[in-house]
Amino acid sequence: MLGRTLTSLAPGRDARATTASSQDSLWQVLEQSVDAAFVVDARHRVVLFNPAAEALWGCRREDVHGLPFTRLLAAPQTAASPEATLAALTGSHRDATLRRPDGSEIACSVSMSRMEVGTHAFHTAFVRDTSEQQRQLARLRQLSIVVDSSDNAIFISSADREVVYVNSGFTRMLGYRLEELRGIRPAQLLSGPHTDPSLDARINRAISAGEGLQTEVLLYTKSGRPLWLSAAINPVHDEDGALLGLVSVLSDITRTKMHQVLHNKVLDALVHEWAVTDVMTLICREVEHIAPELTVSIITVDSEGLMRTLASPSLPEAWARKVDGMAIGPRAGVCGAAAWRGRAVLVKDIASDPLCANTRHLTSPLGLRACWTHPIKSSSGRVLGTLSFYYRENRGPDELHERLADTCLHLCSLTLEREQTNERVHQLAFYDTLTGLPNRIMFSAKAEQALANVAQANGTAAVLFIDLDRFKRVNDAQGHAAGDGLLRDVAARLSEELGGINIVGRQAGDEFVAVLPMCSAEQAGSVAERLLGAIATPTAAGLMTLHPSASIGVAMFPDDGRDIDLLVRHADMAMYRAKSDGGGGFRFFSVDMNRLAQERVSLETALRDALRLDQLQLQYQPQVGGGDERQLYGVEALLRWHHADLGVIPPSRFVPVAEECGLIAELSLWVLRQACKQMADWRRRGIDIPRVSVNISAINFREPALSLQIAGLLDEHGLSPDDLTLEITESVMLDPDPDVLENIEAIYVLGVRLSLDDFGTGYSSLSHLHRLPISELKLDQSFVRDIDTSAIARTLTSSVLRIGESLGMKVVAEGVETESQHRFLTEQRFPVLQGYLFSPPLLPAPLEHWLTEHRYTAAVEAGPAPVRVA
Repeated sequence: MLGRTLTSLAPGRDARATTASSQDSLWQVLEQSVDAAFVVDARHRVVLFNPAAEALWGCRREDVHGLPFTRLLAAPQTAASPEATLAALTGSHRDATLRRPDGSEIACSVSMSRMEVGTHAFHTAFVRDTSEQQRQLARLRQLSIVVDSSDNAIFISSADREVVYVNSGFTRMLGYRLEELRGIRPAQLLSGPHTDPSLDARINRAISAGEGLQTEVLLYTKSGRPLWLSAAINPVHDEDGALLGLVSVLSDITRTKMHQVLHNKVLDALVHEWAVTDVMTLICREVEHIAPELTVSIITVDSEGLMRTLASPSLPEAWARKVDGMAIGPRAGVCGAAAWRGRAVLVKDIASDPLCANTRHLTSPLGLRACWTHPIKSSSGRVLGTLSFYYRENRGPDELHERLADTCLHLCSLTLEREQTNERVHQLAFYDTLTGLPNRIMFSAKAEQALANVAQANGTAAVLFIDLDRFKRVNDAQGHAAGDGLLRDVAARLSEELGGINIVGRQAGDEFVAVLPMCSAEQAGSVAERLLGAIATPTAAGLMTLHPSASIGVAMFPDDGRDIDLLVRHADMAMYRAKSDGGGGFRFFSVDMNRLAQERVSLETALRDALRLDQLQLQYQPQVGGGDERQLYGVEALLRWHHADLGVIPPSRFVPVAEECGLIAELSLWVLRQACKQMADWRRRGIDIPRVSVNISAINFREPALSLQIAGLLDEHGLSPDDLTLEITESVMLDPDPDVLENIEAIYVLGVRLSLDDFGTGYSSLSHLHRLPISELKLDQSFVRDIDTSAIARTLTSSVLRIGESLGMKVVAEGVETESQHRFLTEQRFPVLQGYLFSPPLLPAPLEHWLTEHRYTAAVEAGPAPVRVA
C-alpha cells in the first residue's frame, strides 16, 4: 500500500523508478522494525502502519490507514490542531499519549522526523510504550518520599562500604549529612566507647555468606549521645551475584533497651531478694553505663524526714556519710528540696544557685557542677526518696536523661515499696499492731532463745503473765477506743519498766507476758510489785480518768517448766489465782493451781455435754409481796446442775466457765426456752403464777435477732408479754453496741418487762437509768445481807427504794434470809421480797405444793407497765 501511494505521487517514469526503489527500502526497514512505526503524509493522514504498531495499538493497519494521526497520538499540553501536535512531537524522545481504538490511553515516547520523497514531505514516527517506566518512576518518587519521612535512619553504601545515600531520618537521628560521610565507613564514624568492637567483623561474615545481619548495637550521634539501635543490614546483588552495595535500616530502641536491660536486671535482683542497697547500686551503675556523662545517687527519706544514702557508687563514701541524717527542706540542697517539694528540681550551676548554699561544699570539690533531682514516690504519692543525676558541666538533662529518669523512678519506687512492704509484713507477722510489742510468735522465739542462754549459764528466769482487772468494764462503759488507749498506755509502762534484756509481748486482748532472764524468785516478786504500781497510775480516757489495776502470775524457770509455752500456761494459772483473790496483786505458780486448771477444763467439757444432752434443770424461787405475804408477785428461774459424778455444781462455779468458753449465750437461750415452756404448762393446768423472771447475758443482747427470738417463744407457747420479765445487768445497759439498744427498744415495744439486776453495785447506773425502759430494780443482796449490822446499808437500801418510787419502778429486795431483814424491808414498804426466808429455789412440782401449802395467790396488780422517764 505504501508503494502504491508513493508511486502515485511521483511525477515521471525515471523519477518513479528511483522513488520506487527508495520506497521498497523504506518499506522493508519500517516493516522489520521492532519499534512501532507509522508514516504520516502532508495531509496528516496515516499512510504506513507496521506490524509492531499493530501490536502496540491492538488493531489492524487497514483500520488506521487514511485516518488523522492525532487519532493515534496526542502531544501533552499542545493545541488541538494537527500541525501543532506534529510540531510538538517532532524530534527525539518526546513524551506523548498513545490512543487505542478501545478508548484506552497509555504513556509513550515518540521519535518523529520529517522526510521528503520527491516533491512530497512525510513524517515518520517511532513509538515506544513507557507506561511501565512511568509507573516505576512514580513508585520511586513515592518511595523517596516515604524513606525521607521515616523516623528510621536509612542509608545505602557501595560494595566498598562508602555511603552513597542517606535519608532525612538518618540526619535527624544521628546528626550527619551525606557530604560528611564521604570516604568513611559508617561503623567507624558511629562507634563509640561502649560500642561492640566486633560489629564490623560480624557484618563482614554475614556479607561473605550472602546473608543479611540483624542486631542490636550501641552507637553514638554526631554530638556524642549514645543510642541503642536495632540494625538491619541487607546486601544487594546484581543478576550475576556480584555485590552492588548494602541497604541499612537503623531503628532507635534506646527507650526499649533501657527499659529491657534495667527492668530485667533489677527485677531479677528483686526476685533473688537482693538487699535494697545492692538493687539501688545496680540501678546507678546501669544508668552511668548507658550515659557515662552522669553521676547518679539514690537517697531515701525516713519517717522523720531525714535523708539516708542508699547508693552512690561513683561518689566517695565521705560524701554519703555527710549526707546521712540531713533533714529535707526548702534550703536543703537539690535533693532535700526535691523531697520537700515533691517535684523535680534542676540546678544548672551549683556554685551560684542559692538553693545549694548549705550543701555546695559537699559537691563542688568533687567537680560536680549541676544536678537534676526527682522525688521517688510511692503509688499513693508519698515521697520515699530521691534520684539525682549530677553533671560535671553546667547543663540540664537531654532526652536520653529524661527517658532514663522515667525508667529509674519506676524501678526505685518498686524497690522501696517492696522493702517497706517487707518491713510491714514483718511488723504485722511478728508485732502487735495496737501496742507495737512482739506478738505471740515473736515473743515465743525471743523467749526460747533467752531461756536457752539462761540454761547454758545454769541460771533462773521468771515468766510473768499480766492481765488487766475489769478491763471489760472499760470497753463497755467508755467504748473500744478508750480500751485501746489503755492497752497502749499499759504497754508503754511495761516497756519502760522492763527495759534491757527483759522481753515483753502482748498475748491477746488485755493480756501481756514478760520474760526476765537471770532473775530469781525474790527479784521476780519485786518486779511484779513495781509493775503493779506502774500500771495503777491513773490514765485519761476521753473526759474520764481511769484507775487501772492488774493481776500478775509468776512462773519460774526451770522449776515450773523448761519451755516457754508451759511456763506461760503456768503463769496464766497463777494470774487467775491472783484475780480470784480480788485482783490488784500477784501470785507464784504452784502445783495445786495446775490441778485446778485441769479441773476447770474437765468442767467445761462436762458443761458442753450437759447442755447438749439436756442434763441441766431450772428451779424457781418465789417473789412475794412486801405488804401482803400471801401475794405472789412472780418467780425467778434459776439454773441448776446436778452432775452424775461431780454432784451438785453451783452456778458460781460453772457460770464463769460458760462465760470464758463462749457457752453463756447458748446457756441463756436454753434457760429462756425452758422457762417459757414451764410457764405455758402452768397456764394450761391453771397454776396461777403471774410471771417468770429470766436472766439474759450481755452477749445475747448483741445478737440482732434476740427480740425476734423472744417474740417467737411467746407465740410458740401461747404466752403474753406480761408473763415474762428479763433481768439484765448494768453491763447490758452501758453497752455502746447499737444492736443492744435496738434490742432493748424492741423488747419494750413487745411489752416484755425489763428488770435491772444487782442494782447499786455499779458506778454509772443512775446516769443511764432514766434513758431506758426499765420496769423493775432488783436491790443487790449485799445490801440486804448487811441491814442488821450496817447503818450505811440500811440508808442505801432506803435510798434505792426512793429512787425506784420516784421513777415509777418496782423495787425487788432479794436475799432476804432473817426476820430482822424482813421487818426492816416491810417497814420501808418494799413492794416485793425474795429470799430463803420465804422459800429456796424449787423444782416445778415442789413449787406448786409450796403455793398450795402457803395459800399464795397471784398479786392483783403485778406492777406498773414498762415506763421510760425522759
